Amino acid sequence: MAKLIYSAITSLDGYVADEEGDFDWAAPDDEVHAVVNDLERQVGTYLYGRRMYEVMVYWEAALTVADQPAVARDFAQIWQAADKIVYSSTLETVSSARTRIERDFDPEAVRQMKESTERDITVGGPDLAGQAMRAGLVDELHLFVTPVVVGGGTRALPNGVRMQLELLDERRFGSGVVHLHYRTPGS
Repeated sequence: MAKLIYSAITSLDGYVADEEGDFDWAAPDDEVHAVVNDLERQVGTYLYGRRMYEVMVYWEAALTVADQPAVARDFAQIWQAADKIVYSSTLETVSSARTRIERDFDPEAVRQMKESTERDITVGGPDLAGQAMRAGLVDELHLFVTPVVVGGGTRALPNGVRMQLELLDERRFGSGVVHLHYRTPGS
């Protein structure tokens, strides 16, 4: 049975993007990126909302970009090898391989997906992750807390969701980023 994992790079005050929608401050250095890659190697399927998919589809062609660092090339290969499901009522077509569109987030379908696959599943983007958390589907959280305060924007974690978490691991990086790995009860 697969786990459903929510991973996010967040500011210290809990945002994945600032009030202008900017997240350049969240770009991981090579050390953090390598750890993200190792976590993503276990993933067989990515679940995205439209906006997160539009950000992540960059990785479909990233191997054609000159002078990519090794960690970026590695991530591109990991991302391209996984299946992707985009939940959107407005997206007409996808621009990456191994990708399909679902019009609505169906918690029961995701529950069945978790039960029928061996490789882990990630949910990307705070809105979709919030829906998965409300449905009790998220098994683990990986938060990469960046040493920056942005003062507002898109929250990494949803309002109105209460979860008791168990800390499984923490790691500090030279850049000041801290990785927090949590498990939800019953996972």
